Amino acid sequence: MVTKHIPTRSGKVLDMMGSLHESLTPSARRISDFVLASPAEVTKLSIAELSRTANVGEATIIRFCRTLGFKGFQDFKMELAIELSFLNQNQKSILDTDVTPEDDAEQIGKKLQNTINSVLAETLNLLNFETLEIVAEQIRSSRGVYFFGVGSSGITAEDAKNKFMRIGYNVDALTSNHFMYMKAALLQPGDLAIGISYSGSSAETAKALQLARASGAKTVALTHNPCSTISQYADWVLVNGKHQGKLQEESIGAKISQLFVLDLIYTLLVEA
Repeated sequence: MVTKHIPTRSGKVLDMMGSLHESLTPSARRISDFVLASPAEVTKLSIAELSRTANVGEATIIRFCRTLGFKGFQDFKMELAIELSFLNQNQKSILDTDVTPEDDAEQIGKKLQNTINSVLAETLNLLNFETLEIVAEQIRSSRGVYFFGVGSSGITAEDAKNKFMRIGYNVDALTSNHFMYMKAALLQPGDLAIGISYSGSSAETAKALQLARASGAKTVALTHNPCSTISQYADWVLVNGKHQGKLQEESIGAKISQLFVLDLIYTLLVEA
């Protein structure tokens, strides 16, 4: 099970479960899989019935609910039922399905458009806006801001560097693990390190944040998983959405959600 409780707000249950999925133990993941696949059915089950259906102990279910910020299973079921009441299950469009090899260009375009809309809604649902404003203030007051990321997240880091440099901030982006480690080790109090990793499991980015924190810098993680490795070394965690199908790994959905969060910060800085 993940090591800390994540406070949920109304309407956030399913999205938060999705973001924590990779951090769960196998037994807790069975609960999560079942709830995500059949949420309406879960609201009708007793804890004993869910225990038998998911093949987990009742104590595991209670720990699972508390990890999400609920007192117990009944509170979890009530919040889940409220959330489902606002979802119109009868309006599920074909555009909600995964991209398939049979789709033509127009169908793919419409499905990707739907993916963007969904991932932005999920990101807004998962973001803690108080934390977002704190991070914006940290950027505003820091001596230097350093974005760390590898692979696809490295491209996001470079985009952030260009964006914030244009409005006058002392920023840099490091996308090679060797340069990331050297720069992180040289940071000082007054600097801010922002690690970007969609999965949160990037060993390179996590080590860079660890070194930055040890050097006295403040640290931020931008990730889909708030209980991931990278988050352990972050003073503040910003959670971005996911919503992508099996054929869309490393595609526009994950990238757009990262860029969206950074654009929100950029806008807060510009408006100040």
